[in-house]
Amino acid sequence: MRDRPVAIVTGASRGIGRSVALELASLGYDLVINRVQEQQPDVLEEAGALGARCEFAPGSVAEAEVRRHIVELAKGAFGRCDLLVNNAGTGPMKRLDILEATEESYDRVLSINLKGPYFLTQLVANWMIEQRNQDPSRPMRIVNIGSISAYASSPSRGEYCISKAGIAMMTKLYADRLAEYAIGVFEISPGIIETDMTSVVKEKYDKLIAEGLTPIRRWGKPGDVAKAVGAIAEGRLDFSTGSVINVDGGFHLKRL
Repeated sequence: MRDRPVAIVTGASRGIGRSVALELASLGYDLVINRVQEQQPDVLEEAGALGARCEFAPGSVAEAEVRRHIVELAKGAFGRCDLLVNNAGTGPMKRLDILEATEESYDRVLSINLKGPYFLTQLVANWMIEQRNQDPSRPMRIVNIGSISAYASSPSRGEYCISKAGIAMMTKLYADRLAEYAIGVFEISPGIIETDMTSVVKEKYDKLIAEGLTPIRRWGKPGDVAKAVGAIAEGRLDFSTGSVINVDGGFHLKRL
């Protein structure tokens, strides 16, 4: 076994998750990479080129068996987990007004975006507590990728907003519960980030950003989010458990 820290990153094949995985690889982490598709993602090879040993765990975090497999793979391959990044997420397959939204869409989005991270964190947190008992000095951290949609209303995708509001409270709950074990828990709240998920609304947000929706008048990049995860991974925020890091170009500011 190599004496390198290990991170589990969900939804890591593209966009924010891919950038996070590569950032962590550049910081000396080995990786367990998850995505829903069975085909191995290119990020495995890219992270490997940065010196990371990588393991791949396909499947949706909405499924209990997949969550168990992710943890068991990390245990078997590395024997440790120093960082969990809950990044996997989805929007509704079809944007519908909240007065027309379906239970099917609600259940799908909440299962992937909230139930999955909630119970994967439970598994990893209990394992981290075991590791803490064996090695009291090793830092361990959990990062949840939230969204400005946790507080900014979008009635055409209410289920997504509710799931991210749940992630915000989940972060607080786990930060509180795990503080006695010196396991830091953080939320990163991205704003308008240039990814596949936002490509369908590019024209809309190009206009809004140009008009001053965000004080910094540009799209966010996945790498902006990855740098924030990197700061946590390096231990720069270890006395700030429960904090929300806004990576949104200043969107969260209330302005007159």
